[in-house]
Amino acid sequence: MEIEVSSRNMKFLECFSSQTRVRIIELLNVQPMNIKSLSEALDIKSPIVTRHIHMLEEAGIVRCESIAGKRGMQKLCHLRLTHAMLLFRGTVPADESKKYMVSLPVGHYSSCQIKPTCGLASETQMIGMCDDPRYFADPEHVKARVLWFGSGYVEYRIPNYMVNNETPESLEISLEICSETPCAVNRLPSDIAFMLNGVGIGTWTYPGDFGSTRGLYTPEWWHKNIQHGLIKTIRVNRQGSFIDGIQVSDVTIDRLMLAYDKEILFRISCSASAKNCGGVTLFGKGFGNYNQDIDVTLRCD
Repeated sequence: MEIEVSSRNMKFLECFSSQTRVRIIELLNVQPMNIKSLSEALDIKSPIVTRHIHMLEEAGIVRCESIAGKRGMQKLCHLRLTHAMLLFRGTVPADESKKYMVSLPVGHYSSCQIKPTCGLASETQMIGMCDDPRYFADPEHVKARVLWFGSGYVEYRIPNYMVNNETPESLEISLEICSETPCAVNRLPSDIAFMLNGVGIGTWTYPGDFGSTRGLYTPEWWHKNIQHGLIKTIRVNRQGSFIDGIQVSDVTIDRLMLAYDKEILFRISCSASAKNCGGVTLFGKGFGNYNQDIDVTLRCD
């Protein structure tokens, strides 16, 4: 997650002005806790803890759920974010009317070429059989909320809502992804490559080993090895291409040849010949640790 240091993000930035809120983050990093447990650990009253938790929730740092306890319902708090990067030199243009956003479900790919191990699942069940690539062409694939493949690619068509007198300034894509595939061995790193409009913008090596803790949003029926991934933010602007703020190539947004009357092609791949070929798993809403699909933001001058 990338946060621009600006007045627009004061709800997030103010969370770190309190030692109590920072201490809450430290405690939730160890394990989820309810309000009563936090109150006892911090030695402050529950209503005060509740106000701090509400602020952390609004900022997207903490996620809470109501669960049944010994004395009725209780609020269980989870640490939602794994990392955040502060941007002191932001790229957001002053005119927010020239910002176009779209969210693509992970099952809405337009083309693919994959090899096992592979599979798809909706929020309620598997789509077809595990390790059978034919089901990636099944019409039900659009309902997928999680998908995985050992090698190959999936490609998405991103709608382009620019008008003909606008010039693209930056393109940002956020998604939850990991390397290991749910039907395979755990702890496999993977060289995952990203491509836009046929141009390779960079490769990121996923470290592996993210199956030991259950995903916050993963359904109860899901018992595969892989539970969640990491949020990765891909940004292409006039300076180059970046993943989580780290430059991965010199490919600029001009190289992508974005045009108002053409869709944007976004490909995610893992080559069978890569040094680390541990596969790809994509998590959408209802799976993993982040309740989101593939979120795209296009900003123009």
